[in-house]
Amino acid sequence: MYEVDNKDKVIELKDFPQSSIGAPIPTILASEHKVAIAYYLQNTPSDWDGTTVKVMDESSIEPVAIVVFERCYAKYFGPPNDEAFEGHPLANTGLTPYACFEVMNSSWIRKLERMNSVHPYHDKQRFLSIWRHFILAFHDSIFECIATDYSISTEIGSIEDIIPKMAKHIQ
Repeated sequence: MYEVDNKDKVIELKDFPQSSIGAPIPTILASEHKVAIAYYLQNTPSDWDGTTVKVMDESSIEPVAIVVFERCYAKYFGPPNDEAFEGHPLANTGLTPYACFEVMNSSWIRKLERMNSVHPYHDKQRFLSIWRHFILAFHDSIFECIATDYSISTEIGSIEDIIPKMAKHIQ
């Protein structure tokens, strides 16, 4: 993980569909330059009275989001979960569980820029201007990546059924 300073600014991305609060089951498929992540969406039936729990797994048929990150330069998938979220380096800057964000003036991007600066054709301003830092915060994990852009689609299905479609997006 990276260390942050007072330059990082976290902005919530409202165009991302709300992940399931209880069981989003995020699944990632990646190539060297693209990443697709699929997750179950929040789907609370209108007649739900709160007395039952719906158990879900990768074969559950539910609304699913597929997010494809273009020109993915770096990625991270893992802790913290929602119960340890305060341990994330950006937790005190507006990052919250169960939402999606972009980090402006990202410490991670600035660290990667310094790492890349030994390249003979490195251009600091170009490097810093093309990369964007995205964070998707789920129930049991977070996904972060440095990429140039993203696209979002939704459909009904299971995570298992979505994987072949994800593979087409990253080729």
